[in-house]
Amino acid sequence: MLMSNTDRLARLHYMANGFRVLSPGDHVVCETSGVRIALEDLRYWSVTRQAAYATATLASEALAPR
Repeated sequence: MLMSNTDRLARLHYMANGFRVLSPGDHVVCETSGVRIALEDLRYWSVTRQAAYATATLASEALAPR
C-alpha cells in the first residue's frame, strides 16, 4: 500500500546545489519564522546550519554576520 506524503514533514540534507530527501514529506519548516514551506517552493537554505528559510530576506538576516 502506498503512503501519502501529504501534510508530512520532510527531513532533508541541504547541499550547495540542492537537497537530498532523508525522510519523505511534502514540506519543511522555516528556521526563523516557523512557516511551512512546500518542497516545490523551497529556494533558500543554509548548508552549514542545515536549515530552511521561507524568503530571501529571512535567509539573509539569519546568515548575516553579527
